[in-house]
Amino acid sequence: MNSIYAIAGIDTGIGKTVVTGLIARHLRASGRDAITVKMVQTGNSGQSEDIAEHRRMCPGAVFREDALGLTAPQIFKYPSSPKLAAELEGRRVDLECISRAVKACSEAHEITLVEMAGGLCVPLDGETLSVDFVAREGWSVILVTCGRLGAINHALLSLEALRSRGMKLAGVVHDWHPDASEPIDGDTVETIGKYLEKYGFLRNIVKVPHIAGDRPWPDIDFSALFQSGNWA
Repeated sequence: MNSIYAIAGIDTGIGKTVVTGLIARHLRASGRDAITVKMVQTGNSGQSEDIAEHRRMCPGAVFREDALGLTAPQIFKYPSSPKLAAELEGRRVDLECISRAVKACSEAHEITLVEMAGGLCVPLDGETLSVDFVAREGWSVILVTCGRLGAINHALLSLEALRSRGMKLAGVVHDWHPDASEPIDGDTVETIGKYLEKYGFLRNIVKVPHIAGDRPWPDIDFSALFQSGNWA
């Protein structure tokens, strides 16, 4: 059965797009058939800049699903929560459209990486938070964290949100952040590891180093996130 992973962040601007692209890059270099989807794109018109970034990070990756609109099923112009961005256009986020698009991608590809919008508890509409939609769909989660001040609070709240809903966590990707000091970054990783175990998840953390603006993209081993029996 093909697998679906939601790439969730502890906050906005945490590095989900780059992490999603790096994971797809690793999987495809390892011979795995992986595709990326942006669940809801805001701040764009007509096409998803996040999907475009994923494709730049995976040279040669061409997907018919891009042309069919399946990899960016909901796009809104205003850069805000999906709920507000949709309301400003007199629309509503179409959850069933997202579900159908991701299912179609999953049926055609071994691994589907779904980049979420913002943090776990971002509202998609007046009744549904992003985390509740992902829980309903039964997708596994990869949580992106960093070591900036305040990240521990956001990370532990995110873990509690996943635990309280009985969701599967494949692991944590700890991203480099320019505002992170070395002591805080190290303590953040250690604290997150401790609470992964306390909350019944495996202590599975992959670290992403600083990536210079002139690149090239590093080849990072994310295989620990995709091992069978990955959940406690």
